Amino acid sequence: MKSVFLNKNISRRIAGGHPWIYANEINRGKALDSAAKAGEVVNVYTHDKKFVGRGYINPASQIMVRLLTRDQSEVIDADFFLNRIAQAWAYRQKIGYTENCRLVFGEADDLPQLVIDKFNDYFVIQTLALGMDVWKPAIVAAIEKIFSPKGIYERNDVPVRELEGMEQVKGFLSAPFDTLITIRENGLKFYVDIAQGQKTGYFLDQQDNRRAIQHIVKGADVLGAFCYTGSFEVSAACYGARSVLGLDISQQAIDMCNRNAVLNGVNEICRFECINAFDVLKEWTKEGRQWDVVMLDPPSFTKSRATIDKAIAGYKEINLRGMKLVKPGGFLVTSSCTNLVQPQLFLQTIQMAATDAKRRIRQVTFNAQSADHPVLFDQENTHYLKFLIVQVL
Repeated sequence: MKSVFLNKNISRRIAGGHPWIYANEINRGKALDSAAKAGEVVNVYTHDKKFVGRGYINPASQIMVRLLTRDQSEVIDADFFLNRIAQAWAYRQKIGYTENCRLVFGEADDLPQLVIDKFNDYFVIQTLALGMDVWKPAIVAAIEKIFSPKGIYERNDVPVRELEGMEQVKGFLSAPFDTLITIRENGLKFYVDIAQGQKTGYFLDQQDNRRAIQHIVKGADVLGAFCYTGSFEVSAACYGARSVLGLDISQQAIDMCNRNAVLNGVNEICRFECINAFDVLKEWTKEGRQWDVVMLDPPSFTKSRATIDKAIAGYKEINLRGMKLVKPGGFLVTSSCTNLVQPQLFLQTIQMAATDAKRRIRQVTFNAQSADHPVLFDQENTHYLKFLIVQVL
């Protein structure tokens, strides 16, 4: 097995267990084995030859090595992936996520850049780094052995793969099946379009947060912006909302919203419009329109630290508009999936929005993603979702 050596002064991040090793942390002048192929498993040592870990390498990537294990006796083979996926499943079962869950959450499950979502008996996988993509056959075999699934599909149609020198691809990793499936969540039913939906087809990370709105929406007129497939909006209707209006810029998303409303028998309560929420919220603010509950679930505003200031400005503006649309005593439900905006910064941004809107707010609940997406305190990329409910006074 090939070996790489770190610079003499390694970061606390590596010493503390973080699996990412950047190219500038590797000693290029000391036995960096040029024969190590992209995607190959290598041993990593300190400058004085103390074992650090074992992981896959990609010399073309800024993150040159991603560690899979720090146990020198552990072999990286098909059984390794079988055992790791079995451990991830045991954890989800232990905390009560069995029907639908993020089965593997990358670094948080010691399988860097691997995502597996379980939708009942169907599985969607993403292998987002070359070193993980190499093991895709072993990953599929592990899923088949543990679960005997009805179908496996890959959603590797994501730009990040191009940074690893890979193509964007999607398709069946099992016998073909109908990719429009139905799942149950919090006692409700939702369609999931595995092949055409965003990411893996459905945002499982909000499944607990959707349940958190059940009391504040009873008897309420509800506005939902960036509704995607309408999971929050349909949930609000099923929880007793008087009326629900959902907005999304994608007609495909709106079509799915309507289908999900019909599926749950709330199509007379829910109305969905294909419209640019950023523009219309500003217009409605000027018109003085208001709702009992306003829900905002915008897409990520940045994936780069270079544009984080613009992201903060965007979150502040959208939440300011949202607050102005809430009746006094009503509620704002707001989220951010930008991992570069850490929780405290997000809360500060919401408070700035409230100050500029000349509204007082008080927190009802503040959550992260559901527990099947574990948070590691020393890896900020695992703590990406912020979900906040405030009363707007």
